[in-house]
This record gives sequence, structure tokens and C-alpha cells, in this order.
Amino acid sequence: MFILIKLKIQNFGRFLSSMIMPNISIFIAWGIMTALFMPLGWHPNKTLEKLISPIIFYLLPILIGYTGGGLVSGLRGSLVGSITTIGVITSTDIPMLLGGMIAGPLGGWAIKYFDSKIENKIKNGFEMLVNNFSLAICGILLAVLSFFTIGPFIEWTSHVLGKLIKIIVSYNLLPLISIIIEPSKIFFLNNIINHGIFSPLGIQDALEKRSSIFFLIESNPGPGLGVLIAWFFFGKGELRKSSGGAAIIEFLGGVHEIYFPYVLIKPKLIFALILGSMSGIFMLVLLHGGLISAASPGSILSILAMTPKDLYFSNIISIFCSFIISFLSAAVLLKYNFFYTFKKDDKNATQKNKDLFVQETLEDSFHTLQFNRKIKTIIVACDAGMGSSAMGASILRKKIKNANLTHISVLNMAINVLPKKADLVITHQNLTHRAKKYAPHARHVSLKNFLNNSFYDNLIRKLMENIIFLDDNHKNAININNVEKSYNLFHLTEENIILNQHANNKEEAINIVGNNLVKQGYVKSDYINSMLEREKIASTWLGESIALPHGTIEAKDSVLRTGIIFCQFPKGVHFGEEAEDIAYLVIGIAAKNNEHIMVVSNITNVLDNKDTIKKLSNTTSVKEALSLLTTEKI
Repeated sequence: MFILIKLKIQNFGRFLSSMIMPNISIFIAWGIMTALFMPLGWHPNKTLEKLISPIIFYLLPILIGYTGGGLVSGLRGSLVGSITTIGVITSTDIPMLLGGMIAGPLGGWAIKYFDSKIENKIKNGFEMLVNNFSLAICGILLAVLSFFTIGPFIEWTSHVLGKLIKIIVSYNLLPLISIIIEPSKIFFLNNIINHGIFSPLGIQDALEKRSSIFFLIESNPGPGLGVLIAWFFFGKGELRKSSGGAAIIEFLGGVHEIYFPYVLIKPKLIFALILGSMSGIFMLVLLHGGLISAASPGSILSILAMTPKDLYFSNIISIFCSFIISFLSAAVLLKYNFFYTFKKDDKNATQKNKDLFVQETLEDSFHTLQFNRKIKTIIVACDAGMGSSAMGASILRKKIKNANLTHISVLNMAINVLPKKADLVITHQNLTHRAKKYAPHARHVSLKNFLNNSFYDNLIRKLMENIIFLDDNHKNAININNVEKSYNLFHLTEENIILNQHANNKEEAINIVGNNLVKQGYVKSDYINSMLEREKIASTWLGESIALPHGTIEAKDSVLRTGIIFCQFPKGVHFGEEAEDIAYLVIGIAAKNNEHIMVVSNITNVLDNKDTIKKLSNTTSVKEALSLLTTEKI
């Protein structure tokens, strides 16, 4: 139910922002002309100043109406939407951006409904006559309707919103809007909020005050930058390595989506974003900051370009404050785990940890279904098709070229314009459901971070093998329960079981396990280094006293045959991130090809039995350990 509601909100908001996004360049043009030619601009010019008003009062509303009508009913919808918008424009003395967002889709829906009613009912030779006159008559009727209803309604609504905003600002409550904005952005509603809501409100506000705070509420790069820099200094794992580059892209490139995975992996960081955003808005209100037009993308460069010459100090201070507060908050949250609630006897938490490990292991090995057709086009899609998807497509395009896969083309686009017959679509995991709606016959692959180079490397490898890593049902992506189990992958003997070992740290434990894998002919000696490297990326601590160290994907060539080494450490070895994460059983894995999946699946069966784990942790008999393991069908 929650997913359905979220999708509906996303779809509606996406529809609103889709009317604004294609016309952002016109907003920017209007903003630059305002900054240059207005009386308080950089180069005041009374003659050129006359160019500014028609853009905001006529051009932009008509373009928005045209775009909105086209989204509903193609070219005919665009034309009727434009005519309908004219009725809204002429009915009032305020910019009708919101009016265009209503009139445009209304015109598109009306002509679409009419066309459906007369479909296949027009006699041959009369098609052009009917099409032209129906469009003209429909446009006239809707223009008159919008003149008397939509226009006055929008004007009244604008006055009410204006008074409401003044009340909010007068009571210093505007910073509280961050509690809604920042969590919404993480669910990819950032373009919806900025271009579907704040841009129209900001235009109206800027006409009265010459600048508007609304243009800088959502587009402020400070909170995201603070979280990314905190990750760089205090984070752990693979995301920490990429956080520095992500910070540069977010701050200078304006691609805010790039920090979403860093927050989704640590949801508590949402508090850092909210605090950072609130502090930025507070400073904007205090110092009367704002922009003259929409800053898109939300780059510091775009923001400076849209800043009036007397507001640089206000805007820069607000961004800096939001960065500092967000950084300090995120640093504390990353360094001190205030939200840690795991208990060793918490079966649900343990099982969740197991499932995450199994899925990670499977994703690392990138083994799954074969393509059912040759892949010719790969589309990297995101909400707007211009930020994170463009970045991901650029990375993948280079790797495609280096792999000499010249028959494959890589594109980036918005989800709502995905072709239904796309071959392969790559989206963030939070957007995959929406992508499947628009491209139901495509193969869909989800990722968590558009900058994840290992993801693209694995995809290239599997493209070359003509294999894909996710099935069609993202919700059940590589469900370990659906993997066909094979208990004859290898024969577990007493030689695979090493009891009563001692290690001062997990590196020593991994070396013990790795040396036994080498000794028994499962791997080459360099596989041990890959196991240690894999542990640096993310801990292989599984929970319930278990750790499952294994090599990286790049070390597959060092695996000679599939097998495991079962090591018992009676005094325990600290493996996880928390003090309580002690492993008494360390199982080293080496697997060739897709046998990795089956090995992990078989091991998982044993890990579900607490009594067996306790016996294995304390036994002094290799034969007893072997009996317990083979009974559980490892």
C-alpha cells in the first residue's frame, strides 16, 4: 500500500515537474536578462529591459501549457493546451505559470477525449477538415472557460498563498519546511519539489521583491555536501572511497541525486540533512537572501549566476552554514552509533543481516539469468534524465567503448519517456518500479549508486558473456530461496574442518582460513590478499557468531576449484563494526563461476540453526563437527 501511494505521488509530481523541466533554459535566460538589464542589475538598459516582461507573462506560460498538453495527447494536445493557456494569461495581471500547468493538461485531456469518441468514425477525405476544426473549436471553448474560471481561481490562490507565506515568514517558521523537503528529496522527489512547486512560487515572489528565497530552498547544495564530506572523513566501506568525487560532482555539477545512496545506506543521516537545510533557510530569512530565477542544476555555479549582485554575501553565508551544520551532524551520527539496537538473540535482525550478506555476495559475483535477446541499447534512466543518469551513462559509455562492444549504444533519459521496447534499463533501486511501468518488456537492472564502478564492470563482464544480474522482478531480485541447491558441488571432509584456532584480529583469522584454502588446493596464494581486500570494502560479519570471508570478483581467476574451509575460534575474533560482533566460526569460501550462489545457499541452511552453531563453536571433535555440518547438508 505504501509503495502504491509513493508511486502515485511520484507520478503526479513527476507530471508537474515534466511541464517545467523542458523549459528550464528559458527560466535561466529570463533570470540572466533580469540580472543584466533591470534597473538594479549589472548593466541596466531601459531598451533591453522591455524583453524581460513578455518572457515571464507570455512565453513561459504558453510553453508550459504547450508542454503539459503534449504530455497528455501529443502534438494536438500541445496546440489545444497553448490556446487554453492564452485564456488564463489574459484574464489576470500576474504571471500564469501555475495557470499554464492547469490549462495545458486540461486542453490535452479534452482533445484526447474528443479524438477517442470519433476514432474510426470519420469518412474518408474528411480527416483533415475534422481534425483542424475540432482543434480550433475545442481551443476556443477552453480558452473562454479558462478566462472566466481558471485565471481568476489562480489569482485568488496566489493571493492566499502569498498571505500564508508572509505569516509563516513573520513567525520564523519557514525553516521547518526542511522536515518535509529533505526526506522527500531522498525518495527522488527533488525535481518535483523544486520545479513543480517552488519555481512557480518563486517567479511570482521575484516579480514583487526582485529575488525569491524559494529558488534556493531545495537547490541549496550545502546539506548534501556536508553529508558527503562527513562520509569522506568518518564513513566506512566502498561508499567512503567514492564520497570525495561525489562531493565535487554534487557541489560543482549540481547533481544532488548523487548523495541519496549515502543517506539511504545510513537513514539516520536524514537528520543531518534536515538540520543543515533548516540552518540555511534560517540564514536566508535573516539576511534576506534569494535568487532571481531557478538554479538548475543545483550547482554553486548556477546559484552564483542567479544571485543578484547585492545578495552574494547572504546566499554564500546560508550555503556555508547549511554545509557546516550538516557536516557536523553527519560526522557525529557516523562516528557514534546512537541508533544501534541489534541484540545477539534477535532472530529477525540476524536473519536480515544474513539476507543482506547473501544478496551482497550474489551481487558481487553478478551471476544470474541469461539475456533472452541481444542487447543493442542500454538506457540509464533517472527522474529527470539529466543528472545522475547522465553521469552513469557517461561512465558506462566509456567502459562499453573500452570493451569494444561497438554494437551497444548507451543513452540517458527521464523515466517517463522510456521506450516500451527498450532492451536494458538501469535505474536506481527506488525508481525501478516506475521504470517498469514505462518499459514493461525491457530487462531492468537496479543499482544503489550511479558512481559504482564495480557495478558497471560486472555488467560489462556479463554483457560479454550474454548474462544479466537481475531478474525481471526487482522485488525478488536473486532470491536465494529460488536458487536450485546442489549439495554435490564439493565433498566436505575432515580436512575442511580446522578446530581450536586463535587470532588477535580478523586479518589474522582470514590469513589462517586463506592459507588452508591454498593448502587444500582450492585457490592460489594471491587469493588471500583478495580476501583481505574484500574485508576492507565491507565486513563479512554475518551475525550469530559467523563470518564468511571471501575474495573479490577480480580474484575469480585465482580460484582453482570450489570449496570451503571451516575454522573454529573458541576465544572469538572481532569481525563486525560493533564491539559485540564476535565470530567464533569463520568459513572461508572459494567458488568458481556461479557456484558461489549455491555454496552460500547451502551454508545459509546451517546458519539458521542456533543449536548447531553453538555446538560447532564449542566442539573439540572434528568428527562431531563434520557430522553436524553434513547433517545440515552443507
